Amino acid sequence: MATDGGTDGATALPQLAEPAPGAPRRAPGGSAGDRYHDIIQAAAVLFAERGYLATSMRDIAERVGLLGGSLYHHIRSKEELFVAVHDYALQYASEQIEAAVARETTPWERLKAACVRHLELQLNPEVNAVPFLSDFRNIPAELHDKLIARRDIFERTYADLVDALPLPPHIDRGVYRLLLISLINSVRSWYRPGRMTIAEIGLQVLYVFRHEADAGGGLHGRDA
Repeated sequence: MATDGGTDGATALPQLAEPAPGAPRRAPGGSAGDRYHDIIQAAAVLFAERGYLATSMRDIAERVGLLGGSLYHHIRSKEELFVAVHDYALQYASEQIEAAVARETTPWERLKAACVRHLELQLNPEVNAVPFLSDFRNIPAELHDKLIARRDIFERTYADLVDALPLPPHIDRGVYRLLLISLINSVRSWYRPGRMTIAEIGLQVLYVFRHEADAGGGLHGRDA
């Protein structure tokens, strides 16, 4: 079992995009940006495997072949490193969900696309750094506000999707959005491959959350 809010069998983040603000950028054929990229990848794996508290800077340095003190030439603290990993993971998830949504046109189809892609990220063993970032247990209190502020930015995609839905007036859209995201983030705790595909679970999520203003219509065909 993983401890400290981590997950088992974690692997690195997918190819990372631009470094977080203030981070060294990848130099052509050079080492500063490349080394920073390697550190972020290693930290993502270790934080996911062991959790924040159980991961030391020495552990991360050893994973990338550095002496413990040398790591501080690239990153100032474990807290800063955790925030950078968090930012990378949210950026990756946002880009993936937005790309899936962009292929659809109707509000319910767009929400379904977001749910399915979000579930794929949550349940993909190759992207274990993404799901662990939905769990802030044992994260120092001084990091909470910063991490939650960044997560709120990520959730704006869902806020826009929910705002476009033809929901009945008695449904609070803020509560609706939070319940939807919480459900998607919890699927990893019980999902086992076999009975349903990830896309089919995504559709089930939409069956539960689809409430029309006119109380009519079901989920059929392309309107599912």
